Amino acid sequence: MSRFWGVAARIALLLSLGLAFAWSLAALWISGPMVFRPLVHRPWSLPSEGRLRADVERLCFGFGPRDSEHAGNLRAAAAWIADELAGVGFAVALQDYDTPAGPFRNVVARRKGTDPAAATVIVGAHYDAVRGSPGADDNASGIAVLLELARTLPRQSRRPLTLVAFSTEEPPFFGTESMGSVAFVRELLGSDTRVELMIALDCVGYFDTANGSQSFPSPAIGLFYPDEADFIAIVGDAAAGSWIREVKRGILSVGSIPVQSIRAPEWLAPVDLSDHRSFRAKGLPGVLLTDTAPFRNPHYHTENDLPATLDYSRMAALVLALHGVVSHPDDAPPTP
Repeated sequence: MSRFWGVAARIALLLSLGLAFAWSLAALWISGPMVFRPLVHRPWSLPSEGRLRADVERLCFGFGPRDSEHAGNLRAAAAWIADELAGVGFAVALQDYDTPAGPFRNVVARRKGTDPAAATVIVGAHYDAVRGSPGADDNASGIAVLLELARTLPRQSRRPLTLVAFSTEEPPFFGTESMGSVAFVRELLGSDTRVELMIALDCVGYFDTANGSQSFPSPAIGLFYPDEADFIAIVGDAAAGSWIREVKRGILSVGSIPVQSIRAPEWLAPVDLSDHRSFRAKGLPGVLLTDTAPFRNPHYHTENDLPATLDYSRMAALVLALHGVVSHPDDAPPTP
C-alpha cells in the first residue's frame, strides 16, 4: 500500500509540474512577445500636456457632439485636424466616402521617408464619438496624441509615415463596410503602398493607480497582468506577434510609460475592437494601443467621458513612447 501511495504521489507531482509549465507557457504566449535589451531611444522634443488638454477640450466642446447625426461637427473637426497636421509639414488630403447615413471623411497626412525602399508606418485614431458622449477618452485622447506626435517627431525619418484620423468608427458603423478605416484600407489596397506597421490609438487617456482599478475580459486573463490601471496595452490577434514585439520594443526603448501586451484569438478576448480590425481583415499589419477602455474607465460611452477625467501627464508619456516606435535615433531632429 505504501508503494502505491508513493507512485501516486510522484504522478501527482509530475502532473502538477506539467500543468504549471503549461500555464507558464500560456502566460508567456498571451502576454508576450517578450523583449530583451531594447535600444535606448531619446525622444526629440518633449510633448506638451497643455496642448494635449487643449486638443481634447476642443474636440469635446468645440466640435461636439461628434456622432454621425452631427455630420457638420465632424466636417469641422476634420478641417481642424487637417490644418494642424499640415501646419507641421505633412502633406494632407481629405478622403471622402459614402455610407447609408451620408458622406463622411477621413483625414490622411503623409510624409515621405529618406529610404525609398522602406514600407510605411501608419498611426491612426478615430475622431468621431458615440452618441450621447463627449468622447474625451473615446477618442479625443487618441486624436490629441496623434497630433502631438506629429508636432514633436523629427522632421525627417527613414521610413515613410502616414497619420490618419478616421471617421465613423463608432456604432452604428462599427464592424460594417461603412467604417472610415474600411474606406481607407480599400483605397490603400488600390495603391502600391507597402505597410510595415499599423497602430490604432483608441482610448489612451484614462489611468488609475488604485489596486483593483484594472479589470479583464475574463478572470483567467487577469492572472497574467497587474490589477492597477497604470499601463498602456498593446492588443493584437494570434498572428500579430511580430508587430506587437516591434511596438513594445519601441515603447520600452524610451521607458516613459509601463506597457503590457496581449495577443489572443478573438474568442478568448476582444482584440479587434477598433480600426486596426479593418487592416487585419485584409491581411495587413495592425495592432491596437489602448488604456483598455471599459475594462478600466467607468465613464466609457457615457456623458461623463469628459476632459477632466483624463491623465495628460501619462498621455504625454505615451507620445514620448511612440517616438521610439515610429522614429529612429539617427533621424533628423525637428525644425526649431
